[in-house]
Amino acid sequence: MAASEQKTVLQFPPSFSSTLSAKVHPLVIFNICDCYVRRPDQAERVIGTLLGSVLPDGTVDIRNSYAVPHNESSGQVALDIDYHHNLLLSHQKVNPKEVIVGWYSTGLGVTGGSALIHEFYSREVPNPIHLTVDTGFRNGEGTIKAYVSVNLSLGDRPLAAQFQEVPLDLRMVEAERIGFDVLKTTMVDKIPSDLEGMEISMQRLLALIDDVYKYVDDVVEGHTAPDNNIGRFISDTVASLPKLSPPAFDKLVNDNVQDHLLLLYLSSITRTQLSLAEKLNTAAQIL
Repeated sequence: MAASEQKTVLQFPPSFSSTLSAKVHPLVIFNICDCYVRRPDQAERVIGTLLGSVLPDGTVDIRNSYAVPHNESSGQVALDIDYHHNLLLSHQKVNPKEVIVGWYSTGLGVTGGSALIHEFYSREVPNPIHLTVDTGFRNGEGTIKAYVSVNLSLGDRPLAAQFQEVPLDLRMVEAERIGFDVLKTTMVDKIPSDLEGMEISMQRLLALIDDVYKYVDDVVEGHTAPDNNIGRFISDTVASLPKLSPPAFDKLVNDNVQDHLLLLYLSSITRTQLSLAEKLNTAAQIL
């Protein structure tokens, strides 16, 4: 035969996903969900940076996170890189041991624009972790998964990046587990406003007062056996309340509500000014 024939084969690099694992703390999940609730109206998902460290056994320990403004349209992704770097410097001033270990996005699984974002974070840190949190509860619960990217090549020519899932440790202490289970299973149409929350609290307070009235009436009428401990508790509770006339109490509540509404108004104006300043700064940098 003549010289041996040269063949071009599809090359799979040695996979490190079988040995790599990640551990995420509940604070990271809560931060991601909070950023998703506070996202702009036109945004379908939020993305951000994951901070933590690599443990001696190779486990990626994800301990903190922050959101990064971005824009996705027509298969293109734009990240606010300056915001990312400035916030990273601020975080490292507080905790210099936390470094970039990857990035997160809300949604179920990997999307089309994930490869572009992952390429950026690959320049920030080698082998970044991609964490996805399903805030839409499409499987009935908040599915959380971690991925790494593996490059596929044909001969010497790179073809694409393949995301492979890695084991994710969600072990928590009992108090953290209770909070996470509530967050994972509770589904509401919208987050109640402050006034709605106050109304719900007042309704619950009135229901408790009605229960106390009913108990006292039953004891007085002989339908329920008296309990000295409950009587002392009710007496101490009533004695701890200030003696205010109904008009004075109404004025106190109304004044507090007005102060709260004023604070919300000033906060809204501040957010608007910051948003305008950010857009003007971005436009100035483009020009």
